[in-house]
Amino acid sequence: MAVAAVQQIRRMRGGAQGHLMLGADGKLWVVKFQNNPQHRRVLANEMLATRLAASAGLTVPETEVVEVSDWLIQNTPELVVDMGSAKERCAAGLQFGARYVGGLMPGQVVDYLPEEQLGEIRNLAEFAGMLALDKWTGNVNGRQAVFARKARERRYGAVFIDQGYCFHAGEWRFDDAPLRGVYPRNRVYAGVDGWGSFEPWLTRMERMDEAVVWRAAEEIPPEWYGRDGAIGDMGEMEQLVETLLKRRARIRELIEEFGRSDRMPFPKWVGLGKRYVM
Repeated sequence: MAVAAVQQIRRMRGGAQGHLMLGADGKLWVVKFQNNPQHRRVLANEMLATRLAASAGLTVPETEVVEVSDWLIQNTPELVVDMGSAKERCAAGLQFGARYVGGLMPGQVVDYLPEEQLGEIRNLAEFAGMLALDKWTGNVNGRQAVFARKARERRYGAVFIDQGYCFHAGEWRFDDAPLRGVYPRNRVYAGVDGWGSFEPWLTRMERMDEAVVWRAAEEIPPEWYGRDGAIGDMGEMEQLVETLLKRRARIRELIEEFGRSDRMPFPKWVGLGKRYVM
């Protein structure tokens, strides 16, 4: 069952032009619409990659299908998509929703931290796990994260958001490159000193039950990956999942390629580059 949206709160930043919306469940959702400027398939990518990350134990938002009625769109002037040369109303129907991270009070959620605070993140080690996920899913965008804390907490925790450009956005192909799908600041990888730094997330991905991956894919509305407004071809989704399952064997290779890049992200990893044997 989809969550019904009952109110638009405000527009969010970002290329997908999502909106913060209140659901009938009383929760706040960041909603991305089918007719967003990036691609219809970013909705499918968001749900599939985020749920795979959650299955591996990484800190990502809860995801749901959110239904936005035509009545709500017609009666909310802010629910429009800016296409550059023109504006159009957001599409009605089933949209992607990610649970809004943190509260509405200033300072509880930020998207940038100074270097000293970045090194004090409660779950800093998860950046290595998310790197594995991004390499597995072929994320062609830089890794995005927000940092949240409760009112009485001193340290922030990272929450990994924006998986829309996994699987090469609307292309559903894998063009692997060492510097794609990585966080822009090396500080988050400074503690990596070997394969143990990627655990337990890496092994969970490599050994993930195929049924978990298939179930995540089956829960995605076909409207999210069709072309020109048509219902999506299940054959294309099946091919994507089959490719994903095969790519699990390449995750370590892709991580090593990043580690050997000119960015030198893993200064503590002695012997990086030696062939890994399963």
